[in-house]
Amino acid sequence: MNKIKSKDFSIGYGKVKKVKVGKHNPLVFIGGPCAIESRDHSLKMASRIKKICEKLKIGFVFKSCFNKDCRSSPDSFNGVGLDEGLKILQEVREKINVPVVSDFSIPSWAKPTGEVVDLIQVPAYLCRQTSILQAAAETKRPILLKKGQFMSPWNMKNSIRKIEYYGNNKVILADRGTFFGYNMLVNDMRCFPIMSETGYPVCYDATHSIQMPTSMGNISGGQREFIPSLVRAATACGINALFMEVHDNPSKAKSDPNTVLDIVYLERILTMAKKMHQERIALDKKYGELNVK
Repeated sequence: MNKIKSKDFSIGYGKVKKVKVGKHNPLVFIGGPCAIESRDHSLKMASRIKKICEKLKIGFVFKSCFNKDCRSSPDSFNGVGLDEGLKILQEVREKINVPVVSDFSIPSWAKPTGEVVDLIQVPAYLCRQTSILQAAAETKRPILLKKGQFMSPWNMKNSIRKIEYYGNNKVILADRGTFFGYNMLVNDMRCFPIMSETGYPVCYDATHSIQMPTSMGNISGGQREFIPSLVRAATACGINALFMEVHDNPSKAKSDPNTVLDIVYLERILTMAKKMHQERIALDKKYGELNVK
């Protein structure tokens, strides 16, 4: 691979504590409950995760969504809604002093979302939609762009071009697995060096990668036991950020109960990921990037 200029940037605006992401920067953690369940739960989870990240000296962005538009069943909980959700995320920013991220699935939601969040997420299943990418870009917030389960890593450059065309050059590219037949996802670890050729930071979404989409009829199953191994592999392959949805009682989670990580495991997994990240950077500095041909 040719040497690519790293497009590092900071996440955070106003008085909130900013987090820098990019090549040779410390690993960043993006996480929280899949969906906003309540004000009190969001504040509690943000506070608990922040304490773990502060202990480990890892930058933290709190993630939780106000609307989950891709539920398998019409009976599934799909969030507290735009207005209530953004109000809660604003309170998390101000009281816990951490940057926040949420996604949106309708272009008209981008502007109000961007007025609150520090990082705006484009869902994987919408990663090619020009109207969504344009709306995200025009918020002027950094963008967390999930690679669709149906997309190759090299084709994500087309989505990047759309975002850049509409005036935004702050993007994190995330992999959340690729379809492997029906009801199954796998990770192609080549995704990370390939997507990093854009110069933008790359992220591994561990908890969605172990999802078994709609494998239980009207809800998705998961294989949480593989999270530690996959996190080690992705970190060794050059990620700049790690994304995991985290809950204090996964079996009672209102969204993705079969894939969210129990917070009791978070400190150990982040400790492992940080050490692996530091070792990879040290090896890169010692031996350089091995451009095998």
